[in-house]
This record gives sequence, C-alpha cells and structure tokens, in this order.
Amino acid sequence: MEEVKKNIYETITAVMDDIGAIGKEQRNQQQGFMYRGIDDVMNALSPAFIKNKLFIVPEVIEQRREERQTTRGGNLIYSICRVKYTFYAADGSSISAVVVGEGMDSGDKASNKALAVAFKYACFQVFCIPTKEMLDPDAECHETASDRITKDQVDDLLRECDRTGMAWKSICKMYGVSQFGDMDSEQYQDCMARFRHTKDKGDQSGKQGQA
Repeated sequence: MEEVKKNIYETITAVMDDIGAIGKEQRNQQQGFMYRGIDDVMNALSPAFIKNKLFIVPEVIEQRREERQTTRGGNLIYSICRVKYTFYAADGSSISAVVVGEGMDSGDKASNKALAVAFKYACFQVFCIPTKEMLDPDAECHETASDRITKDQVDDLLRECDRTGMAWKSICKMYGVSQFGDMDSEQYQDCMARFRHTKDKGDQSGKQGQA
C-alpha cells in the first residue's frame, strides 16, 4: 500500500506534537537571565523534521549593517536580516514565514548571529514551541555607548561618595561594574536612591562617637 503523503498543514501539526517544550537551559553571561539556545532548538527540531519529512529553505530578503561603539571604545558590527523561511512537506506543499533577526559581533559573525536568531524565532512562532518561562530571551547582548550614563551623572556619584565617605570601588562591585561610567541609567537611579538615604560621613562618625 502506497504511503499517503501529508500536506504542509498536517506535517506542521505532527511536528508540533513531537517537539514538546524546549526549556531555557542557557544563561546570558552579561545579564544573568535564562534563554533557549539555538543548539537546544536545533536538537529538538531535527528528529521531528526527519520523522515527519519536513524541511526548511531560507531566503535573505533584506540585510542592513552598521557599526556601533562599545562602552570601552571598541567597534561592533550590527546586522539586521529580514529572512523568509519556506516550510516544505513531502507532498510538495509549503507555507512561508518572514521574520527579522538582529545580531552584534566584534568580528565577522554579526550576520551569522542574526540568521540564527531569525531561524529560532521563526520556529518558535510557526510551531508555537512552549517553554517553562515567559521572559524575553536573547543569546547575547552588547552594551553600546548610548546605554551608559553621562559624565555629569558620573560626577554626581563621585560627589555622593565624597559626601558619605563610601568607597566607589565597593559600590561598583555591588553593581557588577568596574567603574561608574559602565553603569546604565537604571543602576544610576538605584544608586542615587541609596545615597539619598545615607547620611554625611561627619554625621555618621558623630553618631558612632556618642554610642
């Protein structure tokens, strides 16, 4: 008896049934949140694709590249790729999905990263892949100069250190940065709020002497 070939809609449904959930097992080193890595996605998809005779053909529709600067003065290549993914079933039927992927790299892998992100999210959305968490995942992030606080804000922090007698190195360590200039605006606001609840160093010493 000849095998009945599934159309693309039946095939995608069958793949969805076989994939199941893909948990967030990878940790972002810069910000500490968990995400689903491209290898995790590939490892989950490949057996389901083979079993159900589904394959994907990518087509880069548009690409844009630009240079950005890191907080330490280095250069980053920023790549945005608009990619069309066509999903083919065994009977020749197909559907397409167009997604945008973004990637940054200091070398020659910005486009590779953008394509990996585009593929990952195309599969997430087409196959409605569930996970245990609902945070927004990113495999890698780079901080650009525009994310950092201004020189005036750095001066504010230094003045507060002088007023309270607190060591700037201890404060930077608490926020996981090497210097005040590496703080972002959220860290700056939090730090200034802490300073507002800290007395002048003279008041603190006087209180200790009375005790």
